[in-house]
Amino acid sequence: MRSRLLSIAPAAGIAAGLMLAACQAPAGAGSTSASASERASASASGSGAAASTYEVKVAHTTAGDALVGEDGKTLYVFTKEASGTIACTTGCTGTWPPFTLDSGETTQAGQGVTGSWLGTTKRPDGATQVTYNGHPLYYYASDKAAGDAHGQGIGGVWFIATANGKLPSASASASASIGY
Repeated sequence: MRSRLLSIAPAAGIAAGLMLAACQAPAGAGSTSASASERASASASGSGAAASTYEVKVAHTTAGDALVGEDGKTLYVFTKEASGTIACTTGCTGTWPPFTLDSGETTQAGQGVTGSWLGTTKRPDGATQVTYNGHPLYYYASDKAAGDAHGQGIGGVWFIATANGKLPSASASASASIGY
């Protein structure tokens, strides 16, 4: 679950190249070899096209202003990971899917986010997880729409990720665990 910022420039360039190649190929040419448009198309698909960039920004949620990722979905931090060690593994990730990147994918700071605080860490399973100020970021499976923050305060250890990059204090943890 990520927020995609797709650039139309690479796609437009490929389309223009295909149109130009199709216009320049003589009729009947290339019966034993690939046409320029076929080579351009194969090259574009073979290169995997442009890598995706996912925007992380601040938005208003039902629990206050929080970092959000794909489709405006709220991002969370797990206070048991304060030491930087990934603690949410295996069964935990069914409820708290980690915000991960595939090879070649990147993040970009959007409105209200400190770009230098966006980073990544390797999960025990080898996946690359996005971090903010060193804290791994997660989604909550029960959040269905942009702005939902139903995971806020669960167990006194799960909280919305905020732009200040800090984990909630012990007193905030105790008071936030009431409710949800």
